[in-house]
Amino acid sequence: MAINYMHKKKIVHRDLKPENILLESKERGKLDVKISDFGFACFFDPENGLETVLGSALYMAPEIILKQNYNEKVDIWAIGVIAYMSLTGRNPFPGDSKNAVKQMIVEKKLDFTKEYFTRLNPDAVDFIKKMLERNVEKRASAQ
Repeated sequence: MAINYMHKKKIVHRDLKPENILLESKERGKLDVKISDFGFACFFDPENGLETVLGSALYMAPEIILKQNYNEKVDIWAIGVIAYMSLTGRNPFPGDSKNAVKQMIVEKKLDFTKEYFTRLNPDAVDFIKKMLERNVEKRASAQ
């Protein structure tokens, strides 16, 4: 997976969102996934982390919003938001403004018992839960 490769090289994207994921197919039945827009990407030091607040509000990890040091796992959070939206057709953190969305990201407890989750494969729900874990230490890695 491209994100795993980037993270092993100590690169964090910091702006993963559907618009930056491209799908290409030159052969029937074969789909290549490409990541684009590396304008916010940078190298990171696992010991010191990063602190610049940037990215698209809906896909920002709580630690960015709270202006805490962060690491590559902000990309994992964004993948969780993308998966949630792709599999449920719903926004996990709806809000009328960027500030309202950010507040929801920091405070809203996600309810995985909603009817639209019962139709999903339990492994898919588990995947989303592991990506949208607010505790960075417990959040899944790309590996």
